[in-house]
Amino acid sequence: MIPIASRKEVAELAGVSEATVSRVLNDVGPLKEETKQRVLEAAHKLGYTPSSLARSFARKRSGNLGVVMPYLPKARLFSAYYFSEILSGIGNKARDEGYDLLMLFRNSDGTMDYSGLFRMRKVDACIVLGAKEEQGELEALRRLKKEGYPFCLINQHFEGEDFPEVDADHIQGSTLAVQHLLQQGFTRIAFLNGPHVYSNSRDRMEGYSSALREAGLSVDASLLFEGNFSRRSGVQAATEIAAVLGEIDAVFAANDRMAIGLQQGLYELGITRERMPAILGYDDSDAAELTTPALSSVRVPFYRLGELAAARVLDTPEDGTAEDRPFRIKLPTELVVRASTLN
Repeated sequence: MIPIASRKEVAELAGVSEATVSRVLNDVGPLKEETKQRVLEAAHKLGYTPSSLARSFARKRSGNLGVVMPYLPKARLFSAYYFSEILSGIGNKARDEGYDLLMLFRNSDGTMDYSGLFRMRKVDACIVLGAKEEQGELEALRRLKKEGYPFCLINQHFEGEDFPEVDADHIQGSTLAVQHLLQQGFTRIAFLNGPHVYSNSRDRMEGYSSALREAGLSVDASLLFEGNFSRRSGVQAATEIAAVLGEIDAVFAANDRMAIGLQQGLYELGITRERMPAILGYDDSDAAELTTPALSSVRVPFYRLGELAAARVLDTPEDGTAEDRPFRIKLPTELVVRASTLN
């Protein structure tokens, strides 16, 4: 077994103190170049590598990028296209910058002490996914911003606040979706949206409404339905939509999981393909091409959202403070037409 060199041995070989070895290897404080070279050569000769824990304490940094996930009991978050794509983008950028990801889940009451994560040196920067329009959440984020820690929200906007955000243009995306359905000759377009505690649900509602108004149509409250972005909620919505099937000719769903669940639910209720309304989803997940018929959808650049968020929160000064002017990045979406909406 090869013996592991110690910091004391490196100090003795280089002719310096152990404290000097620590400062050199952790790049802390001013040192003569000659001294640095002696220490580095001694460490290389002995095969000495400082532990990541010791290094993080010396630099007063954890080396972790925190990612806060929503608390959803029994939900398979990591298999969901939305989360897997965003996390891939975050993870790849974090790796490039030499950071590890620390996955954190909210408490069941939905609030989290974000600032405490920094005070306890658990994270050097933080990305928040699934933030809700709730008072406790809002206050925690305001504290985080006031204390100057680097953080970013993905896919959530708080009106009247200047939090750092990376998002997609969901108003544009839902407008494109409804305009396409109108162009196909559908005028009775139902909308299966997500919960309104999420800004992207409200944005999709705005796009849906504006597209109808531009076509000279009004929003019919009887054609509005709500799920929770899960496939199961789409299946459950199928019962309500089947009851008014004679009054609608198309359904726009706020994500692919609900659209696919709706499609499955209608089939289970005995609705034949000939009687099936046109169905258009949102996200353009991998599963959209596997349905029968293949699902039209709005493509959202989730991977790029994660990558940009990580790049911005990790691009902070060495003291770990956030920039004075919060950023707000909004990426465009794209309509992908498939068989589910073609006459």
